[in-house]
Amino acid sequence: MATTNSKRHDVIVIGAGHNGLVAACYMARAGLDVLVVERNDYVGGATVSRNLFEDYTYSNCSYVCSLLRPEIMRALELPRFGLQIIPYDGGCTMMNDGNHLALYDNHDALRREIARHSKRDAEAYDRYSRDVIRQCKFIRPLLMREPPDPTSFKPRDLTELLYLGQRFHNMGEERMYDTLRFWTMSAADFLDEYFESEIVKAHFAGSSIIGTALGPRSPGSAYVLLHHYMGDIDETVGAWGFARGGMGAVSSSLTASLQASGGAVRTSAPVERILVRNGRSCGVALTSGEEIAAKVVVSNMDVKRTFLDSMDAEHLPEEFLKAVRRFKIRGSSGKLNIALERLPQFPSIPDGAPSIRGDLHITDTIEMMERAYDDWKEGRWSQAPYVDMLMPSQIDPTMAADGKHYMSVFVQYCPYELADGPWTDDKRQAFGNTVIDAIARHSPDFKSLIRHAEVRTPWDIEQEVGLTEGNIFQGELTMDQLMFNRPVPGYAQYRTPVKGLYLSGSSTHPGGGVMGAPGANCARRVLTDLGRSA
Repeated sequence: MATTNSKRHDVIVIGAGHNGLVAACYMARAGLDVLVVERNDYVGGATVSRNLFEDYTYSNCSYVCSLLRPEIMRALELPRFGLQIIPYDGGCTMMNDGNHLALYDNHDALRREIARHSKRDAEAYDRYSRDVIRQCKFIRPLLMREPPDPTSFKPRDLTELLYLGQRFHNMGEERMYDTLRFWTMSAADFLDEYFESEIVKAHFAGSSIIGTALGPRSPGSAYVLLHHYMGDIDETVGAWGFARGGMGAVSSSLTASLQASGGAVRTSAPVERILVRNGRSCGVALTSGEEIAAKVVVSNMDVKRTFLDSMDAEHLPEEFLKAVRRFKIRGSSGKLNIALERLPQFPSIPDGAPSIRGDLHITDTIEMMERAYDDWKEGRWSQAPYVDMLMPSQIDPTMAADGKHYMSVFVQYCPYELADGPWTDDKRQAFGNTVIDAIARHSPDFKSLIRHAEVRTPWDIEQEVGLTEGNIFQGELTMDQLMFNRPVPGYAQYRTPVKGLYLSGSSTHPGGGVMGAPGANCARRVLTDLGRSA
């Protein structure tokens, strides 16, 4: 039997992931009564720190920080509430023959390292870097702007289209052609235009497949590569780092900022249904039967969970529902969190090299990555997976006890559904063993140092966090699902067909990653519609 909470809030936000918390913070700072309801007994969604084994802290979903917009950090005073981002010193891709390609923050050192593999590529690197940064500079100002509706003649939409057109025109004729090609081409084709060395191309191609159901030869993967370059730390574009205390520090600082502004978070409160009366959202019903009323409901769930799982179809246009069903959210990534007795040895990395304190990869060629993608398409985890592994405890001593270390391992590819039936404990362990074996081939003492390993498939991520198929971007970052097409043409401005219901998650512009821009943009849309100043 339903019970009704007598208090009516201005806004209910469904989901305490980072975008939901960002949206809630902005609205609370504008004076609205905001309540965030979260299904789990902790905040953060996929942006969490969890103590799952002894005195080790795991960033057991999202694991690195860069994309979080600096303007959001300033506006919400996140450093004041405890957020500290520690940049790391580069990275390394290890090869099967014992060689490696190290990446350094120092430009000259990086060029010398690339020259070990190809002098021509060392010269080409500056051109590559310049062209990627040029694309970043074109796109970055669009991240915190609401995309225009190209079919609308409203003054705001026309103004935004003019702004977009002017930025595009100002690139110059040659760069305009390059940009149109870039947004639709594969990462492999893009990198072939600059480099000849297989290992150099393979290293840079890694960013094009992280978190996405595309291979390096798939059209559109070049943009995914760019998406990972769009962040910055201390005004260094493309830099990455660790949140001190794990990625949960992002969620904790957002929660503290929200509470300081008068907002509230309620955990262990899973939403069963978004309530609609007379064509307008009016609150939520929890699985406990309790109903909570609000003038506005903001869903931080992905677009499929919001409209296909949490609403009655009778409240939505059939064409809209068809478009939601077509929206591509495919699980392709796994995650291992490993507690280590001490720092493992990697013989291919020189002693004392700073690159070991960054992200470490295992691959030789783009073709190896494409074959790993082929496994995923056949419904099995990659037998020679691409891994992005980091040991943040080298830089952040809060992650593990003195002398011990925590390793985060992000894996491409791992399917949501297996060709031979559902995930089982034995299959999950076999997947984990495949990844551990791949790492051990480059680290002779690695297996002997493992004290605990958490293995997470896309199915596990979906069950715990609520991301459909465990897709970390809440939807593919392909041209047909970006800008005014995200998530559905005609509904890319955070509004939905139901009045008073908005979307704040990564299914909306500008997409996924721990960025916060979808939440901030959604909050501005809500405040504008309510006649409030942002």
